[in-house]
Amino acid sequence: MQAIYFLLALFLLLNLIAGMWRVLRGPTAADRMLAAQLFGTTAVAILLIVAQATGDPALRDVALVFALLAAVTAVAFVRRAWPDEDPRHDTD
Repeated sequence: MQAIYFLLALFLLLNLIAGMWRVLRGPTAADRMLAAQLFGTTAVAILLIVAQATGDPALRDVALVFALLAAVTAVAFVRRAWPDEDPRHDTD
């Protein structure tokens, strides 16, 4: 069963290599950000698969941290890329 887990992790790593093309050649910043989100979610999936295969619970904690960082990164990107232009939302 461990071999299947490691094959799945390898497949996900190959997915990341394919996603690197979109990061490098993405026509817009949004395309690049979505590819970066792919990296975050795939890293979480790989860590969870390897944690299950090896029985190491610390990898689950690292996967949780990666998931939180990916969510914060997405929110920060959206706040910076598309600022609120509505004058009613001024915080001054």
